[in-house]
Amino acid sequence: MEATGTDEVEKIKSKFMSAWHNMKYSWVLKTKTYFSRNSPVFLLGKCYHFKTEGEYRALHSCQSSSAGIRAETVLCLAESGELSTDGSNFDKINTEISGNVEEFRKDFISRIWLTYREEFPQIKGSALTTDCGWGCTLRTGQMLLAQGLMLHFLGRAWVWPEALDMESCDSESWTSSTVRKLTASLEASLAAERDPKVLARPPARRDWDGTERRNEAYHRKIISWFGDSPLAAFGLHQLIEYGKKSGKMAGDWYGPAVVAHILRKAVEEARDPELQGVTVYVAQDCTVYSSDVIDRQCSFVDSGKAGTKAVIILVPVRLGGERTNTDYLEFVKGILSLEYCVGIIGGKPKQSYYFAGFQDDSLIYMDPHYCQSFVDVSIKDFPLESFHCPSPKKMSFKKMDPSCTIGFYCRTVQDFEKASEEITKMLKSSSKEKYPLFTFVKGHSRDYDFASSPIHEENDLFSEDEKKRLKRFSTEEFVLL
Repeated sequence: MEATGTDEVEKIKSKFMSAWHNMKYSWVLKTKTYFSRNSPVFLLGKCYHFKTEGEYRALHSCQSSSAGIRAETVLCLAESGELSTDGSNFDKINTEISGNVEEFRKDFISRIWLTYREEFPQIKGSALTTDCGWGCTLRTGQMLLAQGLMLHFLGRAWVWPEALDMESCDSESWTSSTVRKLTASLEASLAAERDPKVLARPPARRDWDGTERRNEAYHRKIISWFGDSPLAAFGLHQLIEYGKKSGKMAGDWYGPAVVAHILRKAVEEARDPELQGVTVYVAQDCTVYSSDVIDRQCSFVDSGKAGTKAVIILVPVRLGGERTNTDYLEFVKGILSLEYCVGIIGGKPKQSYYFAGFQDDSLIYMDPHYCQSFVDVSIKDFPLESFHCPSPKKMSFKKMDPSCTIGFYCRTVQDFEKASEEITKMLKSSSKEKYPLFTFVKGHSRDYDFASSPIHEENDLFSEDEKKRLKRFSTEEFVLL
């Protein structure tokens, strides 16, 4: 009886924490984000212009009825006196939204968004069924890897056909809505009435042609690889298992450098035949050894035929000491404007974000600090909405924490050589003291006395030299919540 009573207490505690997480981590989509009409917006190598006559445009939550657009974010007039900041007279400018604005919205919403989840299968070796409060860097790492896989299977021009069909949130006060959500969630949980698998009903299926059906199949498959179950190749459960070999456990804080190595190991160990054409390389001591990268690319043999792998290059760096050095701003902008870029695992102190673009001196990011219910991605036609972010966010570069991991995707060896040449020029022009953030060098890492050997270990995540470097990184990195 005593054990049964203890179990009941733990269940009630778990349900209460679940409801608390719903409240605490549900603010992220409700803040407004403003975009200037006078400056270009860059998103993962693509440039958008919002300029129209006499307007200042702002991205925030509102709804268009006459234009037939229902989405979390739309472009509205603001601060010009022609539109109230609450969007109450939004219909006034429906016909003035430029095509480029819609293209940006479709592009941003089409990126895969991975956030805190709750009520997923218990993580092995722990009692955790949620990553709320500790898993944000793993989530931003997942988003970066997901973007690399989207480039690989779908290409940069692909956008989700249903991106603009995303339902907008209600227009009620967020404070009152959150309180009601907390109360209702707790009551329903205790009454065992809550089904975490039930989300918004997906939009009606369009009449797709063969290419669109193929793309949608890959879209779903990529998301399924990041599902919150022990079987998902890049799901939280698998990433934590690989992290254990570096001394990290479920519930611990992860830094951008550690996550880079965990992602490399996860891709190496992935068994899905579709993933055999992709590899991940992590820079060593801020150095990319070209021959090591090319060796990884040229190690692919399928059905007896030699070929090459696409490579995702991850470069852990620091953009300064205790604070980010603003001298690196132009370099970060340059990186995010490259077609090879798959984003940056970074954030600000105590919070990790996935940086995907910029406007002026502000970074555009996707925020993982939003608690959503578990989705079973193994079922047919699982709902997709919760894996796409309707609201871009912006943050001043000055607030960025110096620890981050930069990612690039190169489909072929020729792409890698071209990318390394372009990035090297960018590094040289951005380095005022002739000490670039990282470098590309010819040859293998073993050719240099000061570097460790290439990593091809089967039974350990990191070599001894890597562990020493990661220990140094971990003492410098920010604490993430």
